[in-house]
Amino acid sequence: MKRRSFVKTAAAVGTVLPVSLNGMGLKTFEDSPLLRALSRRGSPDGKVLVIINLSGGNDGLNTLIPIDQYSNLSKARSNILLPEEKVLAMNGTTKTGLHTKLTGLKELYNNGLVNVIQSVGYPNPSFSHFQATDNWMSGSETSEAWTTGWMGRYLDGRFPGFPTGYPTTAMPDPLAIQIGNLVNLTFMGAEMNMAMAITDPNSFYNLITDTIDKTPDTPAGHELAFLRMVAQQSNQYATVIKAAAAKGKNMSTKYPVGGTGRRFQLADSLKIVAKLISGGLKTPVYMVSMGGFDTHSLQVDNNDHSEGSHASLMQQLSEAISAFQDDIKLLGLQDRIVGMTFSEFGRRVMSNGSVGTDHGAAAPMFVFGSAVQSGIIGANPTIASTVTEKDNVPMQYDFRQVYASVLKDWFELSTADVKIAMGGKDFNTLPIFKANQSSIEDYVDLVSQISLNRIYPNPAVNETNIEYSTEAGNIRISIYDALGRLIAVPKEGWHSHGSYTVNVDLKGFQRGNYYIQMAQGEKRITAAFLIQ
Repeated sequence: MKRRSFVKTAAAVGTVLPVSLNGMGLKTFEDSPLLRALSRRGSPDGKVLVIINLSGGNDGLNTLIPIDQYSNLSKARSNILLPEEKVLAMNGTTKTGLHTKLTGLKELYNNGLVNVIQSVGYPNPSFSHFQATDNWMSGSETSEAWTTGWMGRYLDGRFPGFPTGYPTTAMPDPLAIQIGNLVNLTFMGAEMNMAMAITDPNSFYNLITDTIDKTPDTPAGHELAFLRMVAQQSNQYATVIKAAAAKGKNMSTKYPVGGTGRRFQLADSLKIVAKLISGGLKTPVYMVSMGGFDTHSLQVDNNDHSEGSHASLMQQLSEAISAFQDDIKLLGLQDRIVGMTFSEFGRRVMSNGSVGTDHGAAAPMFVFGSAVQSGIIGANPTIASTVTEKDNVPMQYDFRQVYASVLKDWFELSTADVKIAMGGKDFNTLPIFKANQSSIEDYVDLVSQISLNRIYPNPAVNETNIEYSTEAGNIRISIYDALGRLIAVPKEGWHSHGSYTVNVDLKGFQRGNYYIQMAQGEKRITAAFLIQ
């Protein structure tokens, strides 16, 4: 087997080596051009992103509750809906609230430390855990089968020959760390994944020398030499991680204590992240995961919908983020670090007969830290009065807009570098960070400049008319079905300031709920209509 083929084969699964820290598995992403750009300040006080993966598909409608849609929500999910009086109020709005267990997140929001992005997804979403996760990791569409990650594409070709020669003197630390065991697609290049799963630095390889033992000059010998080199790199990274952990500390008393298991999983992971950063590690990207969000059944307690499995997940998430933010503040790190949550998809609008929810489409994302603009971007999802088991929350913002915002406004990458990371596609940024030129108030004003005035007839049969108003600019009118799939684009192109009407032929459309989305640049508004 040629080394190129071997590397490509190994890339499919990543290189797994047994290293852990305090019993927690650590996954490191090797040195790379994009991550080098993310940490190009090259100092222990550089910016850091902490990604929190809510694995399984979080029920966004039970996390961020659209109070102004409560009546229709009651019809759609009466067996799981949180009582309205238990919804937590958020500063500045009476239309939206948080799950009753998100008390810590509410406090952070009310203190100006949380940005919420409504209904995040992508066109034609997949309802498969594996496909949807691949889409989020690679930045691809459902119809695309990309084998590279959204960061990995930028890396490929910038450091030919990787991983030979790493770590370097200039950057001895790993440039991304994941608390966990699995290698994901995010950092996959054309030839190999830059990630290594490390599971036990206390008992595995001991770093003795910078040399690699000689191997036979045969194909098998070459592959053995490569594996030994990767093993040695893993040990070098484990050494610097252990040194940072020994030097670092935690100062918050808010972390849950006195037990093990899922309740402590996320908090313990974030606690390690805070310790490593405080210990001087220059790593700019961390990823942690929390499972259990695939709530097909028994999502709530039958007798009290504010309790149950999803409520427990909300409490764990809130406790962990609150403690982490408190910790980095006490450590003097709060201005360097932001966190971001994501889940591979949301859940259906209508609950099922098993007191749960099935795989859905869009859901909210949370970005937290002192660098964010506190507030809610976007409108509450529209919940139709005639919801069926197929209905989904329609996408309002593309998840790649959030990625682009992180890269441009937090890590300060150039527009060209952001485009490369997004697979050659342009995505408008959102006013998530204070560094963005637009404030959330500016954004709300911008959105008010476009409107879906009327959809008639509604309900419709063979045709309907969409009446809309806009400022001058390119307008796109899209129609999505109840599953969140893009069905038609009845109007797209340049418009002068004014009001317009487009007629839509509905012949061939199936009966059911549909959603019209009007977009101009980063602005989005959505309305529902019914075909009988």
